[in-house]
Amino acid sequence: MSTTEDNHFTRKINAKAERKLKAQRQAHKPVWFGLGMLGVVGWSIVVPGLLGLLIGLWLDNCCPGHYLWALNLFLVGLLLGCLNACHWMMKEQKAIHDDEEKPND
Repeated sequence: MSTTEDNHFTRKINAKAERKLKAQRQAHKPVWFGLGMLGVVGWSIVVPGLLGLLIGLWLDNCCPGHYLWALNLFLVGLLLGCLNACHWMMKEQKAIHDDEEKPND
């Protein structure tokens, strides 16, 4: 093996060891932590949907028309909530990925 292959192999082994040590340090997080995160994601979808529904019901009572405001705004709220949850999860995934690749000094 050449020196560059040895260095590459050593870096890969060190990175795997660091990930394993980090996982062992973070193993103290209970199951409730994960369930709480699921709750946060769920509420970030439900709350905009319910707000859209409430505003839509108010608009249906205030100024009735051909369209059902409640249904349309409920769907818009759900869509915005799903986009918000997706954005949040992608941001968390990126933070985890960046943290794994961060070199130690």
